[in-house]
Amino acid sequence: MLSVELHTHSALSHDGRDPVEMLLEQAQAVGLDALAVTDHDEIEASLRAADLAAEYGLVGIPGMEVTSADGHVLAIGVEEAVPAGLPFAETLAEIRERGGIAVVPHPFQSSRSGVMANISRAELATADAIEVYNSRLLTGRANRKAEEFAREHDLPMTAGSDAHIAEMVGQAVTRVGATERSVDAILDAIRAGETSVEGKRTPWHISFRQAAGGAKRRVKNRIREFL
Repeated sequence: MLSVELHTHSALSHDGRDPVEMLLEQAQAVGLDALAVTDHDEIEASLRAADLAAEYGLVGIPGMEVTSADGHVLAIGVEEAVPAGLPFAETLAEIRERGGIAVVPHPFQSSRSGVMANISRAELATADAIEVYNSRLLTGRANRKAEEFAREHDLPMTAGSDAHIAEMVGQAVTRVGATERSVDAILDAIRAGETSVEGKRTPWHISFRQAAGGAKRRVKNRIREFL
């Protein structure tokens, strides 16, 4: 079983802080086998991380977190950016056309652009996998609802730290029964449901720091755009 981190953000995300080198260093330090950098509607840092990953003893999985018209979708394994703003079904089709898998993160958390605020349960069931443990949790209720849904519809389950700072990489891990240490083998195993999840809550002070840092960066970016 490989230990895979499928949900992280670098400084290229509007709410991320650290360069990919720091994410890779942390992944190596906590004993992960593979890492996906999934910036919001950006892919360049993820491609760089995938290229550098072998230097850290890791499998680098390219990807991104797509802002669909209905909420966030992780595009895992894509090497070409998926356009933002498309309906949920079209977003899934674009991800698959690029050879990736569509994993829906925090689907029941509407405050974090979870898709269930805008789509039906039948539509959610068309995803390739559901993130059932996101370490940035409050009560854990949304995670439990996601796991119940995935089990009810026999969908593959993943976990993700949703790390926006390097030290949170590895908080939530997907154990993947891949046949080899490669991107294709990991994607195939996730599609087949050869996964299990484990994780722990991101400490409150870290979540607050991530949120505050993201808000500060958004204000700076808006000021820069205005000027």
